[in-house]
Amino acid sequence: MKMEDMILISVDDHVVEPADAFEKHAPDKYKDQMPKIVKGTQGEDLWKVEDISFPNMALNAVAGRRPEEYGMEPTSYEQLRKGTYNVQARVDDMNANGILASLNFPSVPGVCGQNLEKVKDKALAYAIVQTWNDWHILEWCGAAPGRFIPLGIVPTWDPVLAAEEVKRIAKLGCHAITFPPNPSMTGQPSIQSEKWDPLWKACADNNVNICMHIADPSGAVPSMDSPVDVFMTNMPVSLYSTASDLTFSPILRKYPDIRFSLSEGGSGWIPHFMERADFVNAHHVWTNQNFGGLKPSEVFRKHCFNCFIEDPVAVKLRDDIGIDTMMWECDYPHSDSTWPKSPELLWESMKTISAQEVNKITHLNAMRAYSFDPFLHIEKADATVGALRAKAEHVYLGYTDTSKAAGIPPSQHDGVVTFGDILQQLAGLHTVASKD
Repeated sequence: MKMEDMILISVDDHVVEPADAFEKHAPDKYKDQMPKIVKGTQGEDLWKVEDISFPNMALNAVAGRRPEEYGMEPTSYEQLRKGTYNVQARVDDMNANGILASLNFPSVPGVCGQNLEKVKDKALAYAIVQTWNDWHILEWCGAAPGRFIPLGIVPTWDPVLAAEEVKRIAKLGCHAITFPPNPSMTGQPSIQSEKWDPLWKACADNNVNICMHIADPSGAVPSMDSPVDVFMTNMPVSLYSTASDLTFSPILRKYPDIRFSLSEGGSGWIPHFMERADFVNAHHVWTNQNFGGLKPSEVFRKHCFNCFIEDPVAVKLRDDIGIDTMMWECDYPHSDSTWPKSPELLWESMKTISAQEVNKITHLNAMRAYSFDPFLHIEKADATVGALRAKAEHVYLGYTDTSKAAGIPPSQHDGVVTFGDILQQLAGLHTVASKD
Protein backbone atom coordinates (compact mmCIF):
# COMPACT_ATOMS: atom_id res chain seq x y z
CA MET A 1 0.00 0.00 0.00
CA LYS A 2 1.08 3.57 -0.73
CA MET A 3 -0.01 6.64 1.18
CA GLU A 4 -2.19 7.71 -1.77
CA ASP A 5 -4.08 4.40 -1.56
CA MET A 6 -5.41 4.94 1.96
CA ILE A 7 -9.14 5.51 2.43
CA LEU A 8 -9.61 7.88 5.36
CA ILE A 9 -12.70 8.28 7.54
CA SER A 10 -12.30 10.77 10.36
CA VAL A 11 -14.47 9.94 13.37
CA ASP A 12 -13.90 13.24 15.15
CA ASP A 13 -14.28 16.60 13.41
CA HIS A 14 -16.39 19.62 14.31
CA VAL A 15 -18.97 21.79 12.59
CA VAL A 16 -19.65 25.45 13.32
CA GLU A 17 -23.37 25.88 12.77
CA PRO A 18 -24.22 28.40 10.04
CA ALA A 19 -26.40 31.32 11.06
CA ASP A 20 -29.52 29.73 9.51
CA ALA A 21 -29.09 26.29 11.10
CA PHE A 22 -32.15 26.64 13.32
CA GLU A 23 -34.54 28.09 10.75
CA LYS A 24 -35.75 25.53 8.21
CA HIS A 25 -36.64 22.68 10.57
CA ALA A 26 -37.86 24.61 13.60
CA PRO A 27 -41.47 23.85 14.63
CA ASP A 28 -43.81 26.80 14.05
CA LYS A 29 -44.47 27.18 17.77
CA TYR A 30 -40.80 27.86 18.50
CA LYS A 31 -39.51 29.53 15.32
CA ASP A 32 -39.13 32.92 17.00
CA GLN A 33 -37.42 31.41 20.06
CA MET A 34 -34.73 29.39 18.31
CA PRO A 35 -31.03 30.27 18.84
CA LYS A 36 -29.99 33.26 16.76
CA ILE A 37 -26.72 35.01 16.03
CA VAL A 38 -26.25 38.39 17.74
CA LYS A 39 -23.27 40.73 17.90
CA GLY A 40 -21.21 41.04 21.05
CA THR A 41 -19.70 44.25 22.34
CA GLN A 42 -16.34 43.42 20.73
CA GLY A 43 -17.85 42.56 17.35
CA GLU A 44 -17.93 38.81 17.96
CA ASP A 45 -20.77 36.58 16.82
CA LEU A 46 -22.71 34.97 19.67
CA TRP A 47 -25.52 32.47 19.71
CA LYS A 48 -28.39 33.69 21.92
CA VAL A 49 -31.45 31.85 23.21
CA GLU A 50 -33.75 33.13 25.96
CA ASP A 51 -31.46 35.38 28.02
CA ILE A 52 -28.42 33.16 27.49
CA SER A 53 -25.56 33.95 25.15
CA PHE A 54 -22.86 31.41 24.41
CA PRO A 55 -19.42 33.07 24.58
CA ASN A 56 -17.61 31.31 21.77
CA MET A 57 -19.42 30.19 18.66
CA ALA A 58 -16.42 28.43 17.11
CA LEU A 59 -14.28 27.12 19.99
CA ASN A 60 -10.74 27.11 18.62
CA ALA A 61 -11.78 26.69 14.96
CA VAL A 62 -8.40 27.86 13.69
CA ALA A 63 -8.00 25.91 10.43
CA GLY A 64 -6.18 28.04 7.88
CA ARG A 65 -4.54 30.36 10.39
CA ARG A 66 -0.87 30.70 11.19
CA PRO A 67 0.11 28.59 14.23
CA GLU A 68 1.22 31.66 16.16
CA GLU A 69 -2.34 33.01 15.82
CA TYR A 70 -3.99 29.94 17.33
CA GLY A 71 -6.12 30.53 20.40
CA MET A 72 -9.77 30.44 21.42
CA GLU A 73 -10.56 32.71 18.50
CA PRO A 74 -12.00 32.98 15.99
CA THR A 75 -15.20 34.38 17.42
CA SER A 76 -16.95 35.64 14.27
CA TYR A 77 -17.80 34.10 10.92
CA GLU A 78 -15.48 36.62 9.27
CA GLN A 79 -12.56 35.02 11.11
CA LEU A 80 -13.45 31.46 10.09
CA ARG A 81 -12.32 29.36 7.20
CA LYS A 82 -15.45 28.81 5.14
CA GLY A 83 -15.19 25.04 5.44
CA THR A 84 -16.03 25.25 9.12
CA TYR A 85 -19.66 26.27 8.46
CA ASN A 86 -20.34 25.82 4.71
CA VAL A 87 -20.90 22.21 3.67
CA GLN A 88 -19.62 22.50 0.10
CA ALA A 89 -16.47 24.26 1.28
CA ARG A 90 -16.09 21.54 3.92
CA VAL A 91 -16.18 18.86 1.23
CA ASP A 92 -13.49 20.80 -0.64
CA ASP A 93 -11.33 20.90 2.48
CA MET A 94 -11.90 17.17 3.03
CA ASN A 95 -10.85 16.45 -0.55
CA ALA A 96 -7.73 18.56 -0.14
CA ASN A 97 -6.85 16.48 2.91
CA GLY A 98 -7.69 13.19 1.22
CA ILE A 99 -10.57 12.44 3.62
CA LEU A 100 -13.51 10.44 2.31
CA ALA A 101 -15.94 10.89 5.21
CA SER A 102 -16.23 12.71 8.51
CA LEU A 103 -18.24 12.61 11.74
CA ASN A 104 -18.91 16.17 12.93
CA PHE A 105 -19.53 17.16 16.55
CA PRO A 106 -21.67 20.23 17.30
CA SER A 107 -20.50 23.62 18.54
CA VAL A 108 -23.35 25.79 19.87
CA PRO A 109 -25.25 22.95 21.66
CA GLY A 110 -21.95 21.92 23.22
CA VAL A 111 -19.80 19.10 21.94
CA CYS A 112 -21.97 16.69 23.96
CA GLY A 113 -25.22 18.67 23.75
CA GLN A 114 -24.84 19.78 27.37
CA ASN A 115 -25.18 23.55 26.73
CA LEU A 116 -28.92 23.17 26.21
CA GLU A 117 -29.36 22.20 29.86
CA LYS A 118 -29.09 25.95 30.54
CA VAL A 119 -32.29 26.70 28.57
CA LYS A 120 -35.03 27.26 31.16
CA ASP A 121 -37.99 26.27 28.97
CA LYS A 122 -37.32 22.56 28.56
CA ALA A 123 -39.97 22.19 25.84
CA LEU A 124 -38.04 24.82 23.86
CA ALA A 125 -34.76 23.07 24.65
CA TYR A 126 -36.14 19.77 23.31
CA ALA A 127 -37.35 21.55 20.17
CA ILE A 128 -33.82 22.92 19.72
CA VAL A 129 -32.42 19.38 20.02
CA GLN A 130 -34.75 18.08 17.32
CA THR A 131 -34.20 21.09 15.08
CA TRP A 132 -30.41 20.71 15.31
CA ASN A 133 -30.67 17.00 14.52
CA ASP A 134 -32.89 17.56 11.49
CA TRP A 135 -30.56 20.26 10.18
CA HIS A 136 -27.47 18.11 10.72
CA ILE A 137 -28.87 14.88 9.29
CA LEU A 138 -30.98 16.25 6.43
CA GLU A 139 -29.12 19.40 5.42
CA TRP A 140 -25.45 19.01 6.41
CA CYS A 141 -25.06 15.26 5.88
CA GLY A 142 -27.74 15.14 3.20
CA ALA A 143 -25.90 17.67 1.05
CA ALA A 144 -23.10 15.19 0.30
CA PRO A 145 -24.21 11.54 0.58
CA GLY A 146 -21.41 9.23 1.64
CA ARG A 147 -19.24 12.07 2.94
CA PHE A 148 -20.62 12.56 6.46
CA ILE A 149 -21.51 10.17 9.29
CA PRO A 150 -24.76 11.47 10.86
CA LEU A 151 -24.48 12.36 14.56
CA GLY A 152 -27.36 13.33 16.83
CA ILE A 153 -27.68 15.18 20.12
CA VAL A 154 -30.15 14.21 22.85
CA PRO A 155 -31.81 16.06 25.74
CA THR A 156 -29.19 15.34 28.39
CA TRP A 157 -31.61 16.30 31.17
CA ASP A 158 -34.30 13.67 30.40
CA PRO A 159 -33.42 10.00 29.76
CA VAL A 160 -36.90 9.13 28.51
CA LEU A 161 -36.99 11.98 25.99
CA ALA A 162 -33.42 11.11 25.02
CA ALA A 163 -34.51 7.56 24.25
CA GLU A 164 -37.38 8.81 22.12
CA GLU A 165 -35.04 11.06 20.14
CA VAL A 166 -32.65 8.15 19.55
CA LYS A 167 -35.52 6.12 18.08
CA ARG A 168 -36.59 9.06 15.90
CA ILE A 169 -33.18 9.83 14.41
CA ALA A 170 -32.37 6.15 13.89
CA LYS A 171 -35.28 6.08 11.45
CA LEU A 172 -33.54 8.94 9.61
CA GLY A 173 -30.40 6.82 9.24
CA CYS A 174 -28.46 8.28 12.17
CA HIS A 175 -26.61 5.66 14.22
CA ALA A 176 -24.48 7.83 16.49
CA ILE A 177 -25.18 10.28 19.29
CA THR A 178 -22.91 12.46 21.41
CA PHE A 179 -23.28 12.25 25.19
CA PRO A 180 -21.32 13.74 28.12
CA PRO A 181 -18.58 11.44 29.45
CA ASN A 182 -19.55 12.49 32.99
CA PRO A 183 -23.12 13.82 33.14
CA SER A 184 -22.89 14.24 36.90
CA MET A 185 -20.66 17.29 36.34
CA THR A 186 -23.76 19.27 35.31
CA GLY A 187 -25.98 17.88 38.07
CA GLN A 188 -27.45 15.00 36.07
CA PRO A 189 -27.40 11.35 37.22
CA SER A 190 -24.05 9.64 36.74
CA ILE A 191 -23.68 6.89 34.16
CA GLN A 192 -23.87 4.45 37.08
CA SER A 193 -27.49 5.44 37.64
CA GLU A 194 -30.36 3.27 36.40
CA LYS A 195 -32.13 6.46 35.36
CA TRP A 196 -30.23 6.34 32.06
CA ASP A 197 -31.47 2.83 31.25
CA PRO A 198 -34.12 4.03 28.76
CA LEU A 199 -31.38 5.76 26.74
CA TRP A 200 -28.97 2.80 26.84
CA LYS A 201 -31.74 0.41 25.80
CA ALA A 202 -32.82 2.64 22.91
CA CYS A 203 -29.24 2.87 21.66
CA ALA A 204 -28.69 -0.89 21.94
CA ASP A 205 -32.00 -1.71 20.26
CA ASN A 206 -31.48 0.75 17.40
CA ASN A 207 -27.80 0.12 16.69
CA VAL A 208 -26.76 3.61 17.84
CA ASN A 209 -23.18 4.25 19.01
CA ILE A 210 -22.75 6.59 22.01
CA CYS A 211 -19.82 8.97 21.43
CA MET A 212 -18.28 10.31 24.63
CA HIS A 213 -16.13 13.23 23.51
CA ILE A 214 -13.61 14.93 25.81
CA ALA A 215 -15.54 17.74 27.44
CA ASP A 216 -14.87 18.09 31.16
CA PRO A 217 -11.65 20.01 31.94
CA SER A 218 -11.87 19.48 35.71
CA GLY A 219 -9.74 16.35 35.63
CA ALA A 220 -7.19 17.77 33.22
CA VAL A 221 -5.88 20.88 35.01
CA PRO A 222 -4.10 20.81 38.39
CA SER A 223 -4.55 24.56 38.97
CA MET A 224 -5.74 27.74 37.29
CA ASP A 225 -2.19 28.98 36.87
CA SER A 226 -1.06 25.77 35.19
CA PRO A 227 0.23 26.46 31.68
CA VAL A 228 -2.49 25.76 29.14
CA ASP A 229 -0.09 23.15 27.76
CA VAL A 230 -0.95 21.04 30.84
CA PHE A 231 -4.63 21.17 29.96
CA MET A 232 -4.00 20.23 26.33
CA THR A 233 -1.65 17.40 27.33
CA ASN A 234 -4.02 15.90 29.91
CA MET A 235 -7.38 16.44 28.21
CA PRO A 236 -7.44 13.34 25.97
CA VAL A 237 -6.42 11.06 28.84
CA SER A 238 -9.32 12.44 30.90
CA LEU A 239 -11.29 9.72 29.10
CA TYR A 240 -9.27 7.17 31.09
CA SER A 241 -11.77 7.91 33.90
CA THR A 242 -14.66 7.48 31.49
CA ALA A 243 -13.28 4.13 30.33
CA SER A 244 -13.09 2.96 33.96
CA ASP A 245 -16.55 4.31 34.72
CA LEU A 246 -18.05 2.43 31.78
CA THR A 247 -16.17 -0.81 32.35
CA PHE A 248 -17.12 -1.14 36.01
CA SER A 249 -20.70 0.07 35.45
CA PRO A 250 -23.50 -2.44 34.81
CA ILE A 251 -24.11 -0.96 31.34
CA LEU A 252 -21.74 -3.10 29.26
CA ARG A 253 -22.96 -6.28 30.91
CA LYS A 254 -26.65 -5.33 30.92
CA TYR A 255 -26.83 -4.43 27.21
CA PRO A 256 -24.84 -6.97 25.15
CA ASP A 257 -25.25 -4.98 21.90
CA ILE A 258 -24.40 -1.51 23.22
CA ARG A 259 -21.40 0.36 21.74
CA PHE A 260 -19.48 3.41 22.91
CA SER A 261 -16.74 5.54 21.34
CA LEU A 262 -14.15 7.47 23.34
CA SER A 263 -13.87 10.46 21.02
CA GLU A 264 -10.68 12.53 20.79
CA GLY A 265 -9.17 10.53 23.64
CA GLY A 266 -6.19 9.00 21.89
CA SER A 267 -5.35 5.29 22.08
CA GLY A 268 -1.83 4.78 23.40
CA TRP A 269 -2.95 4.72 27.06
CA ILE A 270 -5.50 1.94 26.59
CA PRO A 271 -3.19 -1.07 27.20
CA HIS A 272 -2.21 0.36 30.58
CA PHE A 273 -5.86 1.03 31.44
CA MET A 274 -6.92 -2.51 30.54
CA GLU A 275 -4.03 -4.06 32.48
CA ARG A 276 -4.88 -1.96 35.52
CA ALA A 277 -8.61 -2.82 35.30
CA ASP A 278 -7.77 -6.53 35.13
CA PHE A 279 -5.34 -6.18 38.06
CA VAL A 280 -7.96 -4.44 40.22
CA ASN A 281 -10.60 -7.04 39.38
CA ALA A 282 -8.26 -9.94 40.17
CA HIS A 283 -6.88 -8.51 43.41
CA HIS A 284 -9.95 -6.85 44.91
CA VAL A 285 -12.60 -9.55 44.96
CA TRP A 286 -14.19 -7.81 47.96
CA THR A 287 -15.72 -5.19 45.60
CA ASN A 288 -18.17 -7.87 44.36
CA GLN A 289 -17.79 -7.19 40.63
CA ASN A 290 -19.06 -10.01 38.43
CA PHE A 291 -17.88 -10.06 34.83
CA GLY A 292 -19.33 -13.49 34.09
CA GLY A 293 -15.99 -15.19 33.76
CA LEU A 294 -14.52 -12.50 31.50
CA LYS A 295 -11.82 -9.99 32.31
CA PRO A 296 -12.76 -6.28 32.47
CA SER A 297 -10.44 -5.69 29.50
CA GLU A 298 -12.39 -8.21 27.41
CA VAL A 299 -15.69 -6.51 28.21
CA PHE A 300 -14.25 -3.08 27.47
CA ARG A 301 -12.74 -4.17 24.18
CA LYS A 302 -16.03 -5.75 23.07
CA HIS A 303 -18.07 -2.58 23.56
CA CYS A 304 -15.76 0.44 23.27
CA PHE A 305 -14.03 2.01 20.28
CA ASN A 306 -11.16 4.49 20.50
CA CYS A 307 -9.53 6.93 18.09
CA PHE A 308 -6.37 8.94 17.63
CA ILE A 309 -5.02 11.86 15.59
CA GLU A 310 -1.28 11.16 15.75
CA ASP A 311 -0.36 8.32 18.07
CA PRO A 312 2.62 6.25 16.87
CA VAL A 313 2.70 4.44 20.22
CA ALA A 314 -0.88 3.27 19.67
CA VAL A 315 -0.02 1.87 16.25
CA LYS A 316 2.91 -0.03 17.79
CA LEU A 317 0.58 -1.37 20.52
CA ARG A 318 -2.29 -2.16 18.14
CA ASP A 319 -2.42 -5.83 19.15
CA ASP A 320 -2.59 -4.90 22.84
CA ILE A 321 -5.29 -2.29 22.19
CA GLY A 322 -7.28 -4.44 19.79
CA ILE A 323 -6.95 -3.67 16.10
CA ASP A 324 -10.73 -3.98 15.61
CA THR A 325 -11.47 -1.11 18.01
CA MET A 326 -9.05 1.52 16.67
CA MET A 327 -10.15 4.42 14.46
CA TRP A 328 -8.55 7.59 13.10
CA GLU A 329 -9.57 11.24 13.51
CA CYS A 330 -8.58 14.59 12.01
CA ASP A 331 -10.17 17.06 14.50
CA TYR A 332 -10.78 19.68 11.80
CA PRO A 333 -10.90 22.68 12.36
CA HIS A 334 -9.35 22.73 15.84
CA SER A 335 -5.72 23.40 16.70
CA ASP A 336 -4.94 19.72 17.34
CA SER A 337 -5.90 18.94 13.75
CA THR A 338 -3.42 17.64 11.19
CA TRP A 339 -5.35 19.22 8.28
CA PRO A 340 -4.34 19.60 5.45
CA LYS A 341 -1.40 17.16 5.82
CA SER A 342 -3.17 14.32 7.61
CA PRO A 343 -2.19 11.56 5.14
CA GLU A 344 1.50 12.43 5.31
CA LEU A 345 1.55 12.57 9.12
CA LEU A 346 -0.57 9.44 9.59
CA TRP A 347 1.45 7.47 7.03
CA GLU A 348 4.64 7.85 9.06
CA SER A 349 3.24 5.48 11.69
CA MET A 350 1.26 3.25 9.29
CA LYS A 351 3.67 2.54 6.45
CA THR A 352 5.24 -0.53 8.06
CA ILE A 353 2.02 -2.35 8.99
CA SER A 354 -0.12 -4.55 6.74
CA ALA A 355 -2.68 -3.17 4.32
CA GLN A 356 -5.41 -5.05 6.16
CA GLU A 357 -4.48 -3.36 9.44
CA VAL A 358 -4.26 0.04 7.77
CA ASN A 359 -7.72 -0.38 6.30
CA LYS A 360 -9.23 -1.33 9.64
CA ILE A 361 -7.84 1.74 11.37
CA THR A 362 -8.48 4.20 8.55
CA HIS A 363 -12.05 3.27 7.57
CA LEU A 364 -13.35 -0.28 8.09
CA ASN A 365 -13.74 -0.02 11.87
CA ALA A 366 -15.49 3.33 11.53
CA MET A 367 -17.94 1.92 9.01
CA ARG A 368 -18.78 -0.89 11.45
CA ALA A 369 -18.92 1.36 14.52
CA TYR A 370 -21.41 3.78 12.98
CA SER A 371 -23.33 1.50 10.58
CA PHE A 372 -22.08 3.69 7.75
CA ASP A 373 -21.35 2.64 4.18
CA PRO A 374 -19.94 5.41 1.97
CA PHE A 375 -19.50 2.97 -0.90
CA LEU A 376 -23.24 2.98 -1.53
CA HIS A 377 -22.59 6.43 -3.00
CA ILE A 378 -18.90 6.50 -3.99
CA GLU A 379 -16.74 3.98 -5.82
CA LYS A 380 -13.71 2.79 -3.86
CA ALA A 381 -11.41 3.91 -6.66
CA ASP A 382 -12.72 7.46 -6.17
CA ALA A 383 -12.40 7.33 -2.37
CA THR A 384 -8.64 7.17 -1.90
CA VAL A 385 -6.37 9.96 -0.71
CA GLY A 386 -4.95 10.33 -4.20
CA ALA A 387 -8.31 10.38 -5.99
CA LEU A 388 -9.86 12.92 -3.62
CA ARG A 389 -6.88 15.26 -3.70
CA ALA A 390 -7.02 15.22 -7.50
CA LYS A 391 -10.45 16.87 -7.18
CA ALA A 392 -9.13 19.62 -4.91
CA GLU A 393 -6.49 21.36 -6.98
CA HIS A 394 -8.57 24.55 -6.84
CA VAL A 395 -8.65 24.64 -3.02
CA TYR A 396 -6.50 27.39 -1.49
CA LEU A 397 -4.36 25.96 1.32
CA GLY A 398 -2.24 28.98 2.16
CA TYR A 399 -2.65 30.94 5.38
CA THR A 400 -5.59 33.31 5.51
CA ASP A 401 -5.35 36.70 7.18
CA THR A 402 -8.57 36.53 9.17
CA SER A 403 -7.26 37.29 12.64
CA LYS A 404 -8.29 40.96 12.58
CA ALA A 405 -11.65 40.48 10.86
CA ALA A 406 -14.60 42.23 12.47
CA GLY A 407 -12.17 44.37 14.43
CA ILE A 408 -11.33 41.54 16.82
CA PRO A 409 -7.56 41.18 17.33
CA PRO A 410 -6.09 37.82 18.26
CA SER A 411 -5.28 37.23 21.91
CA GLN A 412 -2.10 38.77 23.17
CA HIS A 413 -0.27 37.07 26.03
CA ASP A 414 2.98 38.03 27.70
CA GLY A 415 4.92 34.97 28.77
CA VAL A 416 3.42 31.53 29.29
CA VAL A 417 -0.31 31.21 28.57
CA THR A 418 -2.16 29.68 31.53
CA PHE A 419 -5.45 27.83 31.72
CA GLY A 420 -6.82 30.77 33.70
CA ASP A 421 -5.90 33.13 30.84
CA ILE A 422 -8.10 31.09 28.49
CA LEU A 423 -11.04 31.14 30.90
CA GLN A 424 -10.66 34.88 31.36
CA GLN A 425 -10.66 35.35 27.62
CA LEU A 426 -13.86 33.36 27.25
CA ALA A 427 -15.51 35.22 30.11
CA GLY A 428 -14.73 38.53 28.41
CA LEU A 429 -16.47 37.57 25.18
CA HIS A 430 -20.06 37.12 26.26
CA THR A 431 -21.65 40.55 26.46
CA VAL A 432 -24.38 41.14 23.89
CA ALA A 433 -24.16 44.49 22.14
CA SER A 434 -26.94 46.97 22.87
CA LYS A 435 -29.44 47.62 20.07
CA ASP A 436 -28.64 51.29 20.56
